[in-house]
Amino acid sequence: MRTSLTARMVTGFVLGAILLSHGKSGSDPDPASAIDAARSVLTVRVYKTGLFSAFAHDHDIRAPIQNGVIDEDKNTVEFTVDARTLRVLDPEASEKDRAEIQSTMLGPKVLDSEKFPEIHFRSTSVGEGGDDKWIVRGDLTLHGQTHPVKVNVAGRDGHYLGSARLSQKDFGISPVSIAGGSIKVKDEVLVEFEIFAK
Repeated sequence: MRTSLTARMVTGFVLGAILLSHGKSGSDPDPASAIDAARSVLTVRVYKTGLFSAFAHDHDIRAPIQNGVIDEDKNTVEFTVDARTLRVLDPEASEKDRAEIQSTMLGPKVLDSEKFPEIHFRSTSVGEGGDDKWIVRGDLTLHGQTHPVKVNVAGRDGHYLGSARLSQKDFGISPVSIAGGSIKVKDEVLVEFEIFAK
């Protein structure tokens, strides 16, 4: 009986140690870092085309990154932008023109941001692109549609810059045109992001 009791005590001690070690492991800091929403931004550059494009101007549009996570150990990134927070910068345009451009951009003709408020990116793979550079592939959800995209990324120490070229038509968006198509925006847009990890 003494041997049986001793065996049970040893077994209990070993099991307790295992459980404690698992509990300790689970309480270790998560290698994933939250994105600093106060400093991280998404910028969209839209370019003009058409016969009278010289009389128009390109558009710079920006929004804060709402939330997200970077995991450097797993080489993954995921973030969300509220489409309704996109703002037209266009320093060359008048305040009235900027307001009209923004209304069109957020309205049902383009982003339909009330119906599709979320812009979301989730990486699926990361490949080396040189010193402190990577080719990140992932799924982008925009205008209610999700498609794979390739993003060129550079950075270090929790600060990253990335860019990708997208077709508006791929996401079900018809490029805006005015004056009978003599002034319009190109289908391809440049999306850039600057991300800071907390």
